[in-house]
Amino acid sequence: QVQLVESGGGLVQPGGSLRLSCAASGSIFSIGSMGWYRQAPGKQRELVAVITSGGSTNYADSVKGRFTISRDYAKNTLYLRMNSLKPKDTAVYYCNANRDWDGYDYWGQGTQVTVSS
Repeated sequence: QVQLVESGGGLVQPGGSLRLSCAASGSIFSIGSMGWYRQAPGKQRELVAVITSGGSTNYADSVKGRFTISRDYAKNTLYLRMNSLKPKDTAVYYCNANRDWDGYDYWGQGTQVTVSS
């Protein structure tokens, strides 16, 4: 089992920045790729960014150039740096960890990000 705990969400003005963190614990040796997803009210959960165990990254078109995903193996923590935030970035952000050998997904509880003036 893997436990994921997100932090760093909050209320920010348009144009502002936030950094989300996701601390992983448990059977972390089993984790392959990790990523961030988000779900806005009334919408489906969507991929924001993903990072593989080899360090390759991929981003949703809507966040390219504004968000940066990174992974600190020493701290077992995943990050999402979000710059130039827009109201449409408002959502609950979820951390995801994909189990290496069978693709099973672990999820965190989510952290709310609200972009509003």
